[in-house]
Parts: sequence; C-alpha cells; structure tokens
Amino acid sequence: MPDDVHCALVSGGLDSAVMLSRMLDDGASIQPVYVQTGTAWESVEFRWLERFLKALDSPRLRPVHVLRFPMSDVYGAHWSMRGADVPSADTPDEAVYLPGRNVILVAKTAVYCALNGMHRIALGVLAGNPFPDATDSFFTLLATSLSEGLSHSIEVDRPLAGMHKPDVVRAGAALPLGLTFSCIDPVDGNHCGRCNKCAERRQGFVAAGVADPTQYAAQPSRP
Repeated sequence: MPDDVHCALVSGGLDSAVMLSRMLDDGASIQPVYVQTGTAWESVEFRWLERFLKALDSPRLRPVHVLRFPMSDVYGAHWSMRGADVPSADTPDEAVYLPGRNVILVAKTAVYCALNGMHRIALGVLAGNPFPDATDSFFTLLATSLSEGLSHSIEVDRPLAGMHKPDVVRAGAALPLGLTFSCIDPVDGNHCGRCNKCAERRQGFVAAGVADPTQYAAQPSRP
C-alpha cells in the first residue's frame, strides 16, 4: 500500500462521514477502518456505514477494513455491551463516556498502518469533546509513543478539531447525511430518537438550520 494512502477511522456517524468527504475533496486516497469492540449497536451502525461509503462512490476510497478489538472482557456489564440502561436524551454527555475509547481505536489501527505502509490516522474528534482521551496533549503523546513503539512514524490527525456539531452538519449539508447513523439504542435498524446520541444529532441539525433527514422511531415534543 503506497505512502499517500491515509487511514480514516470511521463509525458511520455524522462526524466521520463529513471528515471522510473532506479528505477525499483534498485529493487523498483513503483506507477507511472500522473497529469492532462488541458494542450493542455495531451491527446496525456498520450496515449504515456501508451504505454511506457506497453512496460516496469515489475511486480513491478503498473498501472498508474491519479490525476487531473485543472489549466485553474489560467492560463487562457496561451499558454499551448489554444494550440496556442506555443514556437517554436528557443525560449529560459524560454519561456516554466509554473508557479508553480513543486509545483502543487508535492503537490497533496504528499497528495495521505500520504493517501496511500508512502513516496518517484521521479521526473525527470535535471541539468541546469533554473526555480525557480527546485532548491535544493526549493525541500528541499517543502519536509519539506509537511511532516509537512501532518504529514507524504515526500521525494522528483530527481534521474537524475546530468544529462543533452544527458546523459539521453545515459542512456536510450536500452529502447523503440520511445514510449516517448516530444512535446507541437502535430500533429495528434505525435511530431510536430517545438516546443521548440521537438528541445530539437532532440538536446539531436544528442549530445548523439544516433539514434533518433522519428517521427516528420516537419523536420528542420539541427538538
């Protein structure tokens, strides 16, 4: 795999979808990577991701590569594994924190990159992310450690780091955002409309002034 291929961590959500499109617009060839950790919503999320990638239909977009990093032996009965007691729309963002999430995603992806001649890993972390594994210092230290430990230079890039959710929605308004998926409690393969992530998604469209194409199983009395 040539050095000019960049790796993009994708989840199927708004952020990684818009990030991927912007990277393609910049002329990069992209290897999308999806990391399966065993969360309850992954099978639904991945189906939506495949639909979105197919809709992009770019010759510079390689087939998505799936890495498996099961976390059930660490997370145990955590809500993300059980799919029960999922944080609702009225819970703070801290309720959806998955300990070490970015450590997990980036670490295994870096090994994959080192073995396949890639040096840049992009992920869709936004401004205002409150979690400890989303800071500038964390990503700087992580890239340095991975580069040294793998004897292969690794750059961890956050193309959307200066953006908030409404900015992302506006930037992707021309994309098929109805094919993205941001729910942690899917209902019949679609957005539940009740969870924290559905609320964040809905509020992002409202704040951006962009029509929300998402089909939610439950509609709130107000956005």
